[in-house]
Amino acid sequence: MNKPLTGALLSLLLLGAAVGPAVAAPTAPTDTPPTAAAVDFAGTVALSNCSGSVVRAPGSQPNDLALVLSNGHCLESGFPAAGEVVKDRPSNRSFSLLNSAGSKVGTLRASKVAYATMTDTDISIYQLTRTYAQIQSQYGISPLTLDGARPTQGSAIKVVSGYWKRIYSCTVDGFAYRLKEGDWTWKDSVRYTSACNTIGGTSGSPVVDTATGKVVAVNNTGNEDGARCTVNNPCEVDQNGNVTVRQGINYAQQTYIVVPCIAPGNKIDLNRAGCTLPKP
Repeated sequence: MNKPLTGALLSLLLLGAAVGPAVAAPTAPTDTPPTAAAVDFAGTVALSNCSGSVVRAPGSQPNDLALVLSNGHCLESGFPAAGEVVKDRPSNRSFSLLNSAGSKVGTLRASKVAYATMTDTDISIYQLTRTYAQIQSQYGISPLTLDGARPTQGSAIKVVSGYWKRIYSCTVDGFAYRLKEGDWTWKDSVRYTSACNTIGGTSGSPVVDTATGKVVAVNNTGNEDGARCTVNNPCEVDQNGNVTVRQGINYAQQTYIVVPCIAPGNKIDLNRAGCTLPKP
């Protein structure tokens, strides 16, 4: 994985560290897509070991408590085990909120880990103590919007790392039916073209479609050494069990699957129609 960049985890996964890790009146978040030139650092965050972003579902409201998206392997408690799902666990983790230029404008704090797992996907969703309207009023920063549609092969994307304050530009090269790394297996992972040579600390970065300005995936890993299916060296497994190793190629987990699981009030409801995220 693009490993997280702290202590004992330094030798493990992180794109966040590699994988394996202005003030305005409150306004309602909108789905109006920015242009490609508007894909910048606004709304991204830096964690202690990874990257992330303040995100909203298409139906989220200004007075909903805001959500931060990152990787499951970026949790402060360490990597969830294969098959483990974290739901509504108290957390007071802090996040450095960035503006469009990548400068820190404030600190946000979580109240809980609303959801996290490294099974089928590699995501963490933190609920904050402030609403979108409060963040907009104090810092002039709007959330990024999660796209409810699956990304397409060949689409132009940007991977925006709040940890490194660096933006990678490439396209969606394709999709891995299964991506296996150590004990973990992820479904339908996004594979980048080689220009997105993400590194440790970029784990959890939002992957933004430049045509819509919406988040279509979350950056999480890459094959560093050419090894087969080991930590920091994920392999692709197709429907027939054939294994492909792509040294130097990096990956992300699609986020359209998260949208059906976000109920009114920004509650993560795993029993909601269309929600396929793993349950505890």
